Amino acid sequence: MSGTTTDSNPRIPADEPAGGMLLMFSGPSGVGKTTIIHRIRETFQGTFVVSATTRPRSDQEVDGVDYHFIDEATFQAWIDENRFLEYAQVFGRSWYGTPRADVERDLGEGKLVILDIDVQGAEQVRERMPSAFGIFILPPSESTLLDRLRGRGREDEATIERRFAEARHEMSVARSSGVYDAFATNDDLDRVVDEVIELIRARRRDD
Repeated sequence: MSGTTTDSNPRIPADEPAGGMLLMFSGPSGVGKTTIIHRIRETFQGTFVVSATTRPRSDQEVDGVDYHFIDEATFQAWIDENRFLEYAQVFGRSWYGTPRADVERDLGEGKLVILDIDVQGAEQVRERMPSAFGIFILPPSESTLLDRLRGRGREDEATIERRFAEARHEMSVARSSGVYDAFATNDDLDRVVDEVIELIRARRRDD
């Protein structure tokens, strides 16, 4: 989950499931986070938790694969039933949340569970599951990140500038939040993947 969020999730501690490892993986748009996550998932045979959302499903998306697409009434019912590990409203419109049961099931099976999550979501997860391991991916520089956003060729300049401003804010908050255990710079894909793999292996050895 990414973007500007409004956190309205009550801070309800949860018992942490035994076994497995919960990896909170964050980074600004354009930093290459998704590619790194797929490489990590392949290496560790990890699971990627599918978020729930109230936004409309596109023709290219598959329910239960890209997201769990639910209406607002159902989303609110899930909130009331404490079925989310974290949730937030993005840009004042659609709601997104991480289903608690999916995470707990996979952790209980001893799996590496990967959450692609923004900083505010990671703060919520950290309070519920303090043993979660957080890694934040940084660009080599702010100018490099801006070039990457422009290089994707998918958005107009105004949108790119907005995403860049959001990214700068997200990186600043991540550094000061105390949520993340490690920061890794994506200056070379193979190198940063190797670094993240070693970070995860070291954490598992310590556990």
